Amino acid sequence: MPRPFRFGVSLTSPAPAGEWRAKCRRAEELGYDVIHVPDHLGMVAPFPALVAAAAVTERPRLGTFVLNTGFWNPALLAREVATTDALTGGRLELGLGTGYVRSEHDTAGLPFGSPGERVDHLRRTIEELDRLLGSDDHLPRPVQKPRVPLMIGGNGDRMMRLTAEHADIAAFTGARLVPGSTTGRLAPVAPGELEESVARYLRLAEGREEPAELNLLVQQVAVTDDRATAVRPLAERVGSTVQEALDLPILLVGTVDQIVAQVVAQRERYGFTYLTVLEPYMEAFAPVVAELGGHAVPHAGGL
Repeated sequence: MPRPFRFGVSLTSPAPAGEWRAKCRRAEELGYDVIHVPDHLGMVAPFPALVAAAAVTERPRLGTFVLNTGFWNPALLAREVATTDALTGGRLELGLGTGYVRSEHDTAGLPFGSPGERVDHLRRTIEELDRLLGSDDHLPRPVQKPRVPLMIGGNGDRMMRLTAEHADIAAFTGARLVPGSTTGRLAPVAPGELEESVARYLRLAEGREEPAELNLLVQQVAVTDDRATAVRPLAERVGSTVQEALDLPILLVGTVDQIVAQVVAQRERYGFTYLTVLEPYMEAFAPVVAELGGHAVPHAGGL
């Protein structure tokens, strides 16, 4: 039997206190199970934003989607994670990735490193977080035991292995970095390629006692009777046909009934039961949340 659906929204736009509180409350009113924040320069600082979200909401989980571990020292990150989990009442979900925007590292004066070096740092960070936060001597202490649930997002064989070994939630973007881009420009991957990526992860995770939850980041939601017109600008931008664009899992386009059917079909094909939409589409996607959503179920990772 498949997992029940969970739905998250990534709040990407910085806002004054009153506006931030209002949109967090609105996400809860609309039925979202998780409020996410990103980790990019020019956007909100992740942990203060989540603590502020917790202060005005009761039900949603609160997650980083995903932290750029190249910005973080493991010991300092452990302090942030434990403090945030405590101040949110044990609602934190920790998303980690290697980082992919070179220009942000340049701006911050931090080394970017090769892909292998970034994966090595992510592995060290995960191992240090497990060691530090699993110790009774570490202060502050997180609320959740045995640990804060961990989401890992990334592509490539080493990232897949790391995700299979450690993650409670395996996150897929359905897109890849455009070669040579230093600003993080992404291009969508075809459905067959995404299916192969999920299958590769599942093979690596065969020995797990508890399967991970599979997450997909949705890039666009458009409720419309004219699907072709809605996706034509994207199709022209990426050099695909309109039908190829309509088939992309990261685009949810059509009437509410059509989008509901697409989400259910993607659960059957790929196993995605946890979908995250971006802030501009929070309202548009809400009828789908109302149709398919149930409230969050416990994770093996410590809820």
